Amino acid sequence: MGLAGLRIVLVEPAGTLNLGSIARVMKNFGLQNLVLVNPQCDPLAQEALRMAVHAKEILESAVLVATLPEALQGCVRAIATTGRTRSLEVPLETPHVALPWLLEESEKPTALIFGREDRGLSNEELNYAQRFIRIPTSINYLSLNLATAVAICCYELAKSAELFTTQTSPQTELAPLDVVEGYYQQLELLLLKIGYIYPHTADSRMEKFRQLYNRANLQTNEVAMLRGILRQVEWALEHSDQGEQ
Repeated sequence: MGLAGLRIVLVEPAGTLNLGSIARVMKNFGLQNLVLVNPQCDPLAQEALRMAVHAKEILESAVLVATLPEALQGCVRAIATTGRTRSLEVPLETPHVALPWLLEESEKPTALIFGREDRGLSNEELNYAQRFIRIPTSINYLSLNLATAVAICCYELAKSAELFTTQTSPQTELAPLDVVEGYYQQLELLLLKIGYIYPHTADSRMEKFRQLYNRANLQTNEVAMLRGILRQVEWALEHSDQGEQ
């Protein structure tokens, strides 16, 4: 799919000027799919439309959703952006290094996620991505405007797109993120049931499982196999309890 299947996902954008500028730069570099998660402003406000200039159709066709998982429905690869150093066990990469990975997927949608203007993405929201990028800036002024960050990433994506347009080698069919999310939820419930994790530590322990599986780039049939194992364990536990009665 390349650029055609790539979603620019903005979580709770609050600035109409930023939205208009983002629509314009998306069109500059050949991107069309804008997804807004719980926007805090009107994407069709006059300021936004004026800044978009000849890219008003991107704002008009933007998909509005309530949550980040909804925005990622059907996607198999997602990269999240962060402007701060996080306590992540996976490295922060530059756009030049990481973004071409989104274009390698030829069959399913992918996503590039941007956080709020004032505080970026929460740690929980970062869990939905497999890789993370940080745009290097001067130590004298680290903060980067949202529209500027999107522009830099769109440029890098457009620059990389030509590398994949003639690619004919078969691609691995990765599991959609919502399918993997269903597995995480099933796994968490089972681990709570058997006492491997506890309610007060579940979030931190599950974050490590997410990081582990995200590095594995699970295929759809592999997720089905893992969920089958969990169902069999649940069945064994239930029948073991019945045998003790």
